[in-house]
Amino acid sequence: MENINRRNFLAAGGAAAMLALPGCSSLPALSLTEAVKRLLTLSSQNAFAELMQPNGFFDSQVARISVPDRLGGTRVTNIATAMLRSRPIQKRLLKQVNRAAEKGAELAAPVIADTIRGMSIADAAAIIRGGDRAATDLLQSQLGTSLATQILPGVSQGLNLFDNEIINLVLGQVSDINFADISQDVTAKVSDAIYRSIGAQEAKIRANPQATNDPVLIAAFGLS
Repeated sequence: MENINRRNFLAAGGAAAMLALPGCSSLPALSLTEAVKRLLTLSSQNAFAELMQPNGFFDSQVARISVPDRLGGTRVTNIATAMLRSRPIQKRLLKQVNRAAEKGAELAAPVIADTIRGMSIADAAAIIRGGDRAATDLLQSQLGTSLATQILPGVSQGLNLFDNEIINLVLGQVSDINFADISQDVTAKVSDAIYRSIGAQEAKIRANPQATNDPVLIAAFGLS
């Protein structure tokens, strides 16, 4: 994961940080744009710090990845697929897809960091005044489907569904398993989970900007 030097990042905006505090409408446009980027930077840093811990996705109420339907996740279509629904197999598969998510997150972190640094923000004031995850929604709209494309190799590598002898035996009995489709399914879920996690962190910062000790964020969100 690319290391974003937060201290230097904050120092670079030191001049803009000395803001008057009567409300967002009085802040310069440049400072509002800076505030949105800082909000997204800190939100994504906090999200990835949690997600990239061991079992970060598995232990998360926000980001846990479900087992794909083709692997017996939510529906059973035939007797062979039903074998996948046994508790030990499902537990193993659930762990596997969430470990694969961690591999995807490793690739996603630098992509998101680069996007935040270079993103255009047409109406920063609207983002500041927006909902709990307005900045995250902007980030997601600017990245589009490219995040899933970037993280697909990591997710596919992380799945390694045949690394367990029992799972290998069971999957061998299921004739309609398409592992490319499974990788795409898990990758889409990982992408969505990453945005959910960033959005949850954004909501926390908006609710308590003082906890960031960032004068720009405090000025932008502290009186909203």
